[in-house]
Amino acid sequence: MDGVSSLPNELLCHILSFLTTKEAALTSILSKRWRNLIAFVPNLYIDDTVFLHPEEGKRDRPEIIQSFMDFVDRILALQGNYPIKKCSLKCLTEVDSVRVDAWISNVLARGVTDLDLLIILDCESDDNYRLSPKCLQSSTLVSLKIDGGIDIGWVAGTVFLPMLKTLSLDSARVDNFDILLLALPALEELALVDVIWKDEDVIVSSPSLKTLTIYDIYCFSNLSFDTPSLVYFKYYGCVPQDYPLVNMKNLFDARIIFMLQLPGAREPDDDHWFDQNVLSLYCESMPVFKNLKSLAIKSGKERGWQAIPVLLRNCPHLETLVIEGVLHNVTDKCGDACDCISREDKGRSLTSCPVKMLEIRGFRGTMKEMTMMKHFLDYFLCLKAMNIYVEENDPTELRFPEVSKCIMQMMEEYNKLSSCNVELLVTDYFSEKWTAKGRIL
Repeated sequence: MDGVSSLPNELLCHILSFLTTKEAALTSILSKRWRNLIAFVPNLYIDDTVFLHPEEGKRDRPEIIQSFMDFVDRILALQGNYPIKKCSLKCLTEVDSVRVDAWISNVLARGVTDLDLLIILDCESDDNYRLSPKCLQSSTLVSLKIDGGIDIGWVAGTVFLPMLKTLSLDSARVDNFDILLLALPALEELALVDVIWKDEDVIVSSPSLKTLTIYDIYCFSNLSFDTPSLVYFKYYGCVPQDYPLVNMKNLFDARIIFMLQLPGAREPDDDHWFDQNVLSLYCESMPVFKNLKSLAIKSGKERGWQAIPVLLRNCPHLETLVIEGVLHNVTDKCGDACDCISREDKGRSLTSCPVKMLEIRGFRGTMKEMTMMKHFLDYFLCLKAMNIYVEENDPTELRFPEVSKCIMQMMEEYNKLSSCNVELLVTDYFSEKWTAKGRIL
């Protein structure tokens, strides 16, 4: 006896909802019991690359494309007005845009809550699929992802998505972005990936937004944030010329990677787009992180520390500082946060910093690193604890026991000259337990 076929229709439809729509439709040939189950599947996964023949040249034949469009029409007609939860529509061939609009309107009318669109109607043309205004009007849609160069800029003033909480725009063409966000009063999560902006000045304004991710090589002239409820922020891209407005008063976690586009560069290659000292060129426009309590900095021999003093001064409530690799590129503009160059204001940015916990990773026990440690102890006046993770993978440096011993001796000497109370923890970076531990009083 077929145990699967004996299951209730509701459970069978739930199982079919994990398959692509083509695979779910193929089950109709199993028996009469399966013939019409596709009409009650709550999820649709329509992908022309799955439906069309993968052999080279066949998927571009007009009759093959026509059969795909007819298949989608039949599925939607068979389902009628049955409610739908999720719809993923991917069209990478020259499908009729009018029919695409009709398909999207169909699932929206049936109360879809999760909609994923990737539509590239003609790869060889500069004309992108222009999303119909009706495709951005829904009282049930909660999650929306738009990918593949879809143009939504021209419909910004007609958007009606009062329940939308998650919006992802990947390679979409956007205009009047501030107007678009006004139509999303419940928005909580926003992802902007390689967006094609028509405006040089971009404003991200949303009182309800909690999570924001920007991954974009587009060079903004001005980038503003009016996001008072924002908690998590990730940014990977070029440094804007200015931040006219930054309202992130509830920000808890920020991860930022800056790129630099040099004059004459048009393509993102290693020679023109990336510069390890990019922060130092934009110190004046660096925003103040009023609520930031934990900061992690990844350093290296090719990176300068010119921007570190400004960064520390712009974090007035910083409590924990993590530095991965204290060795860095020494220049005549090296900031006062290090001990590389003798200067009158040496350590000034550290003395005003309220850091209580300092964590150093990738420590190798070189004389320069030991000097930097002493510099931190001298100038971080609020320091209460220091964790040192020793790098054990470099055979040219001191082994862990030797490094630990040197650090403890330095701390003992420091203790004789200072009345501060600093707890020192030294460990192998990959160890789960402390191999050496000391408390310096």
